[in-house]
Amino acid sequence: MRTGPLRGTGVNVTEMAFGAAGIGNLYRPVRDEDAAAAVDAAWDAGIRAFDTAPHYGLGLSERRLGAALRDRPRDAYTVSTKVGRLLVPDDTGGDDLVNGFAVPATLRRVWDFSADGVRRSLEESLERLGLDRVDIALLHDPDGHAPQALREGYPALERLRGEGVVGAIGIGMNQCALPALFLRETDIDVVLLAGRYTLLEQEGLNEVLPQATDRGRCVVIGGVFNSGLLVDPKPDATYDYAIAPEPVRQRALRLKSVTERHGVPLRAAALHFPLGHTAVRSVLTGARSAAEVRDNVEQMSRPVPAALWDDLRSQGLLAPDTPVPSDPTREPS
Repeated sequence: MRTGPLRGTGVNVTEMAFGAAGIGNLYRPVRDEDAAAAVDAAWDAGIRAFDTAPHYGLGLSERRLGAALRDRPRDAYTVSTKVGRLLVPDDTGGDDLVNGFAVPATLRRVWDFSADGVRRSLEESLERLGLDRVDIALLHDPDGHAPQALREGYPALERLRGEGVVGAIGIGMNQCALPALFLRETDIDVVLLAGRYTLLEQEGLNEVLPQATDRGRCVVIGGVFNSGLLVDPKPDATYDYAIAPEPVRQRALRLKSVTERHGVPLRAAALHFPLGHTAVRSVLTGARSAAEVRDNVEQMSRPVPAALWDDLRSQGLLAPDTPVPSDPTREPS
């Protein structure tokens, strides 16, 4: 598993990272032993970058990830977590499925991108993880809280980075406008961009990736399967966490037809594609079981012929100037 640095930070990430939302009971329950086995499978495959957040399962993801990593050498892996949602007690009962997680709703989320909120969030994450530090801290989904995230949350992260509490700071979102703003106006190290630079759509090429390149910053790409559509574009496939609109699904089916003509599963091409851009350091894939991890790693290890990308361009499914993976020995610059 190739490893590269987030430039200027001393923080390294493997080209495939483990997304821990799934082991936070995303959509359906996951047993403790299956969650641990998923992290073990990632480790055995050489994955050394792990991403979580308080939002994922109301802290369950952080607790499970921390437990699974507890006996690993701390300097051998990178952990990222997020700030912006504090968890506070809630006795209303029920579950958290309205937010996508099959866990009891014993806590509720409170948006807080203030300086105090950022520090408190990070302290509580460290307690759940059982760690004395995280390597990367990200502002999480500040869509409706941009002014506070920019004026209070970001400076707090910058101070924490200066104090050595975290190694790198950034923003994690599934839209492009705010990450582009933060790249222009702040000194963030990394953007976690989910779903907006994939084989299906390349909105990230408009601003985020060029600005990251110009500023010497790095991008981690999440949502490479567009919520599952690029795994299997069946009629009930999801896109952006909802049933895919039919025109979008038809585009995914066209992509699948081309990739399979070259003997490459659609999900394998989807995993490889983002790494063609020099600003991209890693692709983040979620998994809830060891089998899912192993499948992702297997797909990443499949060779993808250059003719496949040429075919996609000739079919109008990729723009002629879209960067694609070309060097199988590619190392991050």
